[in-house]
Amino acid sequence: MNIELLVKMANEISLFFASGSAPTQAARDVATHMKRFWEPRMRRQIVTYYEKGQGEGLNDLAREAVALLAAEARLSNSA
Repeated sequence: MNIELLVKMANEISLFFASGSAPTQAARDVATHMKRFWEPRMRRQIVTYYEKGQGEGLNDLAREAVALLAAEARLSNSA
């Protein structure tokens, strides 16, 4: 999938969750939403994009959520 579209989607999701929770909880909510509704390959693609360049184009909340997904992926790969 086009990475620009994934970045746009991540930013839109984060805008939705930003108004309802404290920033730390909002990041977890965005990450949870991505785990529930994005295909695994979409999550892998945005995590790889984040890890290679720190997520250019992602807003702060979306970047935090993708960082959580990246950390979770590292943990599951090392287990």
